[in-house]
Amino acid sequence: MPVTSSSLRERRWLALVLLSAAQFVVVLDASIVNVALPSIQRALDFSASNLQWVVNAYTLTFGGFLLLGGRAADLFGRRRVFIGGLVLFSLASLAGGLAQSEGWLIAARAVQGLGAAIVSPAALSIVTTTFAEGAERNRALGVWGAVAGAGGAAGVLLGGVLTDSLGWEWVLFVNVPIGLAAAAVTPLLITESRATERQGFDVLGAVTVTAGLALLIYTVVGTTDHGWGSARTLGGFAAALALVSAFLVREVTARHPLVRLGILRARTLASANVVGLLTGGSLFAMFFFISLYLQRVLGYSPLQAGFAYLPLAVTIFLSAGGASALVERAGVRPTLVAGLGLVAVGLVLFAQVDAGGSFLGDVLVPSLVVAAGLGFAFVSQTLAATSGVAAGEAGLASGLINTAQQVGGALGLAVLSTLATTRTDDAAAAGASPPAALVEGFHVAFTVGAGIAAAGALLALAGVRVARTPAPEPVPVAA
Repeated sequence: MPVTSSSLRERRWLALVLLSAAQFVVVLDASIVNVALPSIQRALDFSASNLQWVVNAYTLTFGGFLLLGGRAADLFGRRRVFIGGLVLFSLASLAGGLAQSEGWLIAARAVQGLGAAIVSPAALSIVTTTFAEGAERNRALGVWGAVAGAGGAAGVLLGGVLTDSLGWEWVLFVNVPIGLAAAAVTPLLITESRATERQGFDVLGAVTVTAGLALLIYTVVGTTDHGWGSARTLGGFAAALALVSAFLVREVTARHPLVRLGILRARTLASANVVGLLTGGSLFAMFFFISLYLQRVLGYSPLQAGFAYLPLAVTIFLSAGGASALVERAGVRPTLVAGLGLVAVGLVLFAQVDAGGSFLGDVLVPSLVVAAGLGFAFVSQTLAATSGVAAGEAGLASGLINTAQQVGGALGLAVLSTLATTRTDDAAAAGASPPAALVEGFHVAFTVGAGIAAAGALLALAGVRVARTPAPEPVPVAA
């Protein structure tokens, strides 16, 4: 039976629901393990220094292979790549839930991140090629941002519920039926699309940049034991720099590079990606530290800690949902600057947490302020990073902004966790109680995070320029 224009328009919005749900799960999995970390540490005998790799193994491979995922979507078919990523993500989640050792879990989380790196840019490129630039795409990305932006906060909420009721394994098992069901439904809602030019596939570039970033983070984490000036640390930084430099040389000389570096000559796109890096750097660690504060300082159970995130999750959802309307009225840049300004203010408030504090006195208000800013920031920086990009490079642009956010998150967690651990150790050595020593470290992390967010706001003010466009007539996607 032929598909009518009316059914195409209806299916397009149903497809948006599916794509947003997939991105929700991908983002959720960066944070869902946070509340479960104490349980995972006890069950698998994780060392304190290796525990953050449960988070960073995922975010690092997610960020490192997003560019490859975006390019694969453009070249091999966005729907096909999206389905393949969902299947890989689901199987890795199953393996992670069955883990019997820290190495097994970290490896499963890394493969899970690879699956997410395939799903996320494919989904976003389908959105940006399905909805015309202007008011229609703004509305679509508003839905996308609202659902995806709430994923980070919903992850810790759901993680608390599952850990308390079923065990930590279920923060991973829950992805399996969702991912496989989404893969099965996708052919019914989404038509295949790809870039008109078929080019090569730069696996070497993806491996080089991911290895360089992994080594960089590993070296930063190791400074707590070896110091910043040790031969091991300096050698690690040098090797990481060499790998990243090799990636840049590869992209300049390759016949079909992973990243066409010329795309970064666009001032707004380049600025939006650096802002995305800073946004991830300031925010991803926030969930890690709040979870530790709630459980190790305030004495919350995983379930209580999860529900403590509910106001934050709801506010992100509402904020991101209203961001598209704000963009249409005020523009992308004012929305982005305002969002990051709110994030910075919220993190400054979090830096005042006290060892004898409470949820109402120390957590609730900062959570609401950060959440409002996060919703505005994620939607507007996605619009800035994909505005004016040719359809053939939609997957690349989508991969770049997601890469920036995830890599920024991994680097931010490594740096802020290292700073917090150093300060906590110093406070404990000076005679502070364990809760007081932890809070001393949190103060440093939140303060530095606020500075990173403020730097992002200043860069957005100086570098982001997106012209407002009138709403076009809806154009159905060809079957």
